[in-house]
Amino acid sequence: MQTIRRLIAPVRRCALWLPVTVFLLTGMSAAVAAQQGAPAVASSDSLVAIVGATVIDGNGGPPVADATIIVRGRRIAAIGSRASTPVPRGARVVDAAGKFATPGFIDTNVHLSLYNNGESMVRYEDRFTDLVVEAAQTELKYGITTVRDSYGALLPLNAVRDSIARGQLIGPRILVAGNIVGWGGPKSPLFSNATPATYFDEQMMDFIAQGSGEELLEMSPEDLRTAIGRYLDKGPNFVKYGGTSHTSNLITFSPRQQEALVQEVHRRGLIAEVHSTNPEPLRISVLAGVDLIQHPEIHDVPIPDDLVRLIVDRKVICSVLSNGVTGKAWSDYLKTRQRSDSARADSIRSDTVSARARQKTGWELRTERRREAMQLRRANVEKLIKGGCLTTPSTDTYLSGAPEFRRTPRTDQHMMPGTATLAAIEGLVELGMTPSQAIVAATKNGAIASQGLGDYGTIEVGKLADLLLFDADPLADIHNIRKLSMVMVGGRIVDRDRLPEKPIWTKPRG
Repeated sequence: MQTIRRLIAPVRRCALWLPVTVFLLTGMSAAVAAQQGAPAVASSDSLVAIVGATVIDGNGGPPVADATIIVRGRRIAAIGSRASTPVPRGARVVDAAGKFATPGFIDTNVHLSLYNNGESMVRYEDRFTDLVVEAAQTELKYGITTVRDSYGALLPLNAVRDSIARGQLIGPRILVAGNIVGWGGPKSPLFSNATPATYFDEQMMDFIAQGSGEELLEMSPEDLRTAIGRYLDKGPNFVKYGGTSHTSNLITFSPRQQEALVQEVHRRGLIAEVHSTNPEPLRISVLAGVDLIQHPEIHDVPIPDDLVRLIVDRKVICSVLSNGVTGKAWSDYLKTRQRSDSARADSIRSDTVSARARQKTGWELRTERRREAMQLRRANVEKLIKGGCLTTPSTDTYLSGAPEFRRTPRTDQHMMPGTATLAAIEGLVELGMTPSQAIVAATKNGAIASQGLGDYGTIEVGKLADLLLFDADPLADIHNIRKLSMVMVGGRIVDRDRLPEKPIWTKPRG
């Protein structure tokens, strides 16, 4: 029990109401208990030699065949050809002949916590932390060794993040934003164009917002600096703010407010990023100094060429939802569009006279443009990539609701933790990158977005040993990232078959 108290002590001090403390106690108790059996990570791997792999180091250069990687403790101690890199006495040898090594993958936009869906929030109120652990471990199972959680419940996310960092839980490295600053929670007007229906909804909104909601929009730049400072004291790793609302293109913060917000975040040495779904509000944010744009492709119009140049010139990172406009999502869209076009053509043929006579309204024209949203977003991503933007894959995966509340099981693997990131990396190639460029985007660029390139993101001596082994060459076919045979995180080999250790929503249902 002392261990559990130490785990959640920082959280208890800032809990907003009693149920929060209860669910954190319950959740962390279950999470720690899951670790008391055989661990999913081999804690004894203090010296490992991975011998014979072709190394794709994440820097974009040519691969090194028949190489040896020596891992001592948590870090890479040596890399070189098999002939020039002897295996130290006592090392655990991993025979990697015929396999291909890359750095661990990084997803720059996930949502590990439960923050919406009323029925699930009520039923799982005492298991929020368990659900974060489950989602995080599912990411790791597929080779995602670092995730940036850009919107969610700050308190349980911080608790799980810190427990993984201390080695008390197995999981990927987690960086946390908490609330999207300026939005009042999932049932606020700026998030869902709604209002809370119950007292529980209102409590949950406060729990997510943590004092950084829509009240900030009314503040002067100086007062906003103070409010952002208070929010940063709660421990997020970076700040994401709403440059527009979630459901429309309305501008939220003024240029002066955004400059103050970004400066305060930078004063703490952290990354400031923005959600903005309209080119002109986005331009305000780029000029304010943001470091990263989440889903910069999501606009109802083509992204202007000069805005792309501004983003590139200012070295703003583009975290694109490539899984949402490629692969199965794209093929499904094309099929749906074909059926819709055929139906509209039939309708016009049946009423030719009135169709010619009636002029389309502005509403009809905007509706037609929204029907083309995916095609437009895909074209925007292609333009950003071709324009030279520093791009990372992201997925927007989230816990959409408990499986018992669904009529049919989820089948959208391109939106599920772990598999979504693989789809996003594959999608970058579909959008114009080479396999090598896609791997750099998912490793080195992801580490830049995580402020961690000095420690991870490439396979280099001195860096943390976040390594993946594949049974086939991902440079020959990017889909070979599905043929994963080993995950190492921080120098320790993960037993992927044991993840997630405590399945809840991923548990097979009979």
